[in-house]
Amino acid sequence: MSSVDHARPRRSVLAVPGSSDKMIEKAKGLGADAIFLDLEDAVAPVAKAQARGRIVAALNAGGWGNQLKVVRVNDWSTPWTHGDVIDVVSGAGAHLDAILLPKVEEASHVQALDLLLTQVEKTSGLPVGAIGIEPQIESARSLRNIDAIATASPRVQTLVFGPADMMASVNMRTLVVGEQPEGYDTGDAYHHILMTILLAARTHGLQAIDGPYLQIRDLEAFRRAAGRTAGLGFDGKWVLHPTQIDAANEIFSPRQADFDKAEEILEAYEFHTSESGGARGAVMLGDEMIDEASRKMALVISGKGRAAGMLRSDAAQ
Repeated sequence: MSSVDHARPRRSVLAVPGSSDKMIEKAKGLGADAIFLDLEDAVAPVAKAQARGRIVAALNAGGWGNQLKVVRVNDWSTPWTHGDVIDVVSGAGAHLDAILLPKVEEASHVQALDLLLTQVEKTSGLPVGAIGIEPQIESARSLRNIDAIATASPRVQTLVFGPADMMASVNMRTLVVGEQPEGYDTGDAYHHILMTILLAARTHGLQAIDGPYLQIRDLEAFRRAAGRTAGLGFDGKWVLHPTQIDAANEIFSPRQADFDKAEEILEAYEFHTSESGGARGAVMLGDEMIDEASRKMALVISGKGRAAGMLRSDAAQ
């Protein structure tokens, strides 16, 4: 059985080129919940083999703090995927939390990675199943096959939206990743895609992670884009620059007032539904009636807040 941890927060997921020792070292001191060292788009074909070695050395060197450590390998249509997995996992698998697999279009892509990971774990003396898989949803076909992808392996931890490739896949008429295409002046052009990913993630007990906002100097626009997906219920978003990390951590954490109220609801509901509290199914909390549905909603906010290390205002004083 897999020992993969699905619950650790991924509010901010920092992308770091695997070919840059300087950027990898800098990432270790940043406050992102997760960091993925990239062997795909951020690394030129001639530099991929060397980048694998840099990543292995960086993972083994330590100094990472509590960040989730992920490596994005190349997709299965390339000649590099098996080499990426074998070199990185055999070299530094004990320090690796997950493999991010891009351009996943069907369940067999995840299953193939699962099988390869199992073989490398066994030959390297690593616990089988400890390394997770994060499939990246980047095309119309992947969106249609999303439930099969989500359930293809017990290693799957998250579903990750890849906006640029998705926009190209559906022929969206824009060159600005994450922004609304010209002419689409009502609603959100990405809403169906985002909700499909989110519903699949929630159905199968996974996290849902939004992709990057490429205009890295426009922090206000980043906050606007992140706020949309956080509002839907996504767990986090990729960040491409250190300036985006604090914004992502804030936006994908509950507001303090909401966290305090959620904790109060849970406390009150637990007492009033107990025998000593009257064993009631619905009670008043101030001017608001709370019941089992209220408890479920509060559990979501409370769970995210506790995972992010939040405390109630009265407890923090």
